Amino acid sequence: MDVDTRLLRGFTAVCEEGQLTAAAARLFVSQPTLTKQIRQLEVLLGVELFERSRRGMAPTSAGRALAEYAGTVLAGWEDALRATRAAAAEQGSTLRVGFEGGIINLMTRRTVADFTRRMPGWQVELRQNNWLDPTSGLATGEIDLTLWHGPPSLSEQYSVALLGKEPRCLALPAGHRLAGRAVIDFEDLLDEPFVAIPHEAGHWRDYWLAVRERGGRPVRIGAVARNTDEWLAAVVCGQGVGFAPETMSRLAAREDVAYRPVRGLSPSQVGLYWPKDREPTPAMAAFVRSCRTTVGSGADTP
Repeated sequence: MDVDTRLLRGFTAVCEEGQLTAAAARLFVSQPTLTKQIRQLEVLLGVELFERSRRGMAPTSAGRALAEYAGTVLAGWEDALRATRAAAAEQGSTLRVGFEGGIINLMTRRTVADFTRRMPGWQVELRQNNWLDPTSGLATGEIDLTLWHGPPSLSEQYSVALLGKEPRCLALPAGHRLAGRAVIDFEDLLDEPFVAIPHEAGHWRDYWLAVRERGGRPVRIGAVARNTDEWLAAVVCGQGVGFAPETMSRLAAREDVAYRPVRGLSPSQVGLYWPKDREPTPAMAAFVRSCRTTVGSGADTP
C-alpha cells in the first residue's frame, strides 16, 4: 500500500496540535484541505484515526499506533532526500527553481549565465509554482528553492535570501469605474468582487486577497482561478479585480487591463525561499548570489 507523505505530515501535525486549525496553520494549508487529507488517509487505511469533539481531535487507538511509526517514516524519507541531493551535488546536476507566473521576468538569461559560470556542469530547471500546493513543491522535495512575493512572516516558516521589496498593485478591467485614477485607496476596494486563488493555496489565498488589511471585512469573491492565465482572463472579463506584484504590470501589459498602485496596501517581500530544516547546497548558494547580482524587483532592491 502506497501512502502520500503529505497525508502522514498532516496526520502527525493534527496529533501534535490536537486540533485542525492549529495544524493547518502550521502546515500553511487551509483547514478544509487538511480535513480532506485526514479523511483520505482514514479511507485508505480503513480505520478511524481521530475522535472528534468540540475540544479538538484526539487520536484513536489506531491513530496512536500509527503515530508511533509516522515520525520515523517521515524522518527516514527526509534522510533519503538529503542523501540523494548530496550525491547529485557531488557530480553536477540540475537545480530546480520555482517561480510565480507573474514574475518570471525577474530572472533573466543573465541570471542563468551567471549561475553556470559559478557552477560549471550545472543547469537550472525553472518550474512555475502550483497554486494548489502552498509550498510550491518545497515540502515534497520537487524543487530546491522558489522565488516568492510574500509577507515578512514567511521567514518564520522558511529560510530566505532576500532580494528586495515590491509593491502589490491592483489589476482591473480598463473600463472599470476606478481605472481612471492614478492611485486607488484600499478602502475604495472593500466592496469590490475579487478574483481569488483556490482554498488549497492556504495562506497565499488570504495574502493575495489582502485579508489582513481588511480588518475583518469579508471579501466578495467574483471568480476563482487555478493559474495566472485564468486569473488574468477573469479580470479581463470583468468578473473581479485582483492584487498582483507590480512586476506583472510589465510582464502582462495589455490594453484591456489597467494596473494601478494601491494606497494602504503593504508591499511584498521578494526572496528565494527553502525549508528551514534543509541545509542549502553549494548550487543553491550560487544561485542566490547570481540572483542578487542580476535580479531587480523594480523597487527596494539591496
